[in-house]
Amino acid sequence: MTPLTLAELAAACGGVLGAGADPAAVVTGPATLDSRTVVPGGLFVALPGRRTDGHLFAADAVAAGAAAVLAARPVAGPVVLVEDVAAALARVAAAQRRALDATVVAVTGSSGKTSTKDLLAVLLGRLGPTVAPPGSYNNELGLPLTVLAATDETRYLVLEMGARHPGNIAALAALAPPDVGVVLNVGSAHIGEFGSREAIAATKGELVAALAPGALAVLNADDPLVAAMAARAAPGVRVVRTGQRGDADVRAVGVVLDASARARFTLASDAGEVGVSLALAGEHHVANALSAAAVALALGADLATVADALGGASAASRWRMEVRERADGVTVVNDAYNANPESMRAGLRTLAQLGQGRRTWAVLGEMAELGSEATAAHDGVGRLAVRLSVDRLVVVGEAARAIHTGACLEGSFAGESVFVPDPAAALALLVDQVAPGDVVLVKASRAVGLEVVAEGLLAAGGAVVP
Repeated sequence: MTPLTLAELAAACGGVLGAGADPAAVVTGPATLDSRTVVPGGLFVALPGRRTDGHLFAADAVAAGAAAVLAARPVAGPVVLVEDVAAALARVAAAQRRALDATVVAVTGSSGKTSTKDLLAVLLGRLGPTVAPPGSYNNELGLPLTVLAATDETRYLVLEMGARHPGNIAALAALAPPDVGVVLNVGSAHIGEFGSREAIAATKGELVAALAPGALAVLNADDPLVAAMAARAAPGVRVVRTGQRGDADVRAVGVVLDASARARFTLASDAGEVGVSLALAGEHHVANALSAAAVALALGADLATVADALGGASAASRWRMEVRERADGVTVVNDAYNANPESMRAGLRTLAQLGQGRRTWAVLGEMAELGSEATAAHDGVGRLAVRLSVDRLVVVGEAARAIHTGACLEGSFAGESVFVPDPAAALALLVDQVAPGDVVLVKASRAVGLEVVAEGLLAAGGAVVP
C-alpha cells in the first residue's frame, strides 16, 4: 500500500487514534485479517468473524510487527478505532485506489473469474509490475485487501468481483473504479439468491455500467446475455468483443484439444494472427484466454508476447483444475474449490477428453445456492456423466443425491454410479478401487470439502509427478 501515517490512516477511514498511538508512525502495508500473516509495517484488520474475533489476536499482530491495528474497541498496541471495521477497511482501500497511478482491471462472471484473473496476472506482468489477488478475493473484504496490496510501483492492479446479491458489483466498482471491465459469462451460480439468469446478468452488467468514458469493456460475444451488456456502456467507453464468432474483435479460430485436453487455436485480432497453445486443461479456458488476451493487447502487449505468456501460464490458484499424476499413472484433477452447473459440465467434458483410452472417475458433490433449480441441475449433471461415458461416478453427500438419481435414470448400469455419505467414504472407496492409469475428477462447491479426497488420493499413491 501507499505509505500512510497513523494520522492519515485515521482520516481515511473516519477513525480516531487510540491512547498511545503515534500519529507520525507509518503503515507500509499490506493489510491482513490473519495475525499469522502480518509483516513488519503492515496493517492488521481486527474483524469480528463467524468463528472467532480478530480483536483477540491484536497483540499477536503487533508482536509480529504490525504498525497499526484497525479495530472497533481498544486493544493493545497502536490502534485506529472505528465503528465498523469492514466499512473502515473499504474506505481506506478507496482512498488508496484514488492515490494509485495504476491501471485497474476488474473481472466478473458466473464462472472463470479466478482463472482469468490468474491469466491476466501473467500477461500484464510482462508489461509491468502487477498485483492480483490470491485465490478468490472477490467480495467486500477480499477486494479491499487486494487494493491495499498495491504499491506506488504497481502499474496494473487486477481485481476479481463476485456477487451474491444485486448491487454487490456496483458497490465494489465504486470502491475501486476500474479502467477496464471484463465480463466472462452469465450462468447459474447463486441463482437461488438471484432468482433468474436475467437478474444475474443485470448484476454482472453493473461492472459495464460503472465504467467511465475512456475506459474499456471486454465482453464475451459468445454469451448473448454478456454481449447485450454493450448497451449499458456509457458514451466514450470502448467495447471489445471476444469469442469464437467470426465477428468478434479478438477471436479463437480452429480450436482443437490435444490428448491432455489442452486447447490449441489461432488468436486473431486487428493486430494480426498468432498460434496459441494453452497449458491449462479444458476447452472452457479458451474463452478465459481470449478475455485476458484482449485486455493485454489493448494495454500495449504484442501478439507474440500474448501467445508466449498464455502458453506458459499454469493453474495458479489452488483446487481449480489442478491436474497432477501419481507415480503409478493415476491422474487426479482437483477442481474442488467451487461448482455450478456450467463449470460442472466443463469439468466433465475435460475429464472425458483426458480419459480417452483410460478408465474415468467423476467424484461429485453438491452445487450450492441453486434454489428451486437444484434438483434439476444436479439430475442433469448425472445424466451428462452417462452421456459422456464416464466409467465410474461417485456422488458425495445427500444434497447431491440427484446426480446419482439422474445417472441411474439416464441408463447407468449397476455399480457405475454409487452414492456415498461423505468425503471420507468417497476417499475410502477410491483408495480401494482406483487402478494405475485411471483419471479422477473431483468437483463440488467449496463447503463440501472434496479437496481432502483429491489430496488423500494423491497421498495414497506415494510419489507424485510434478
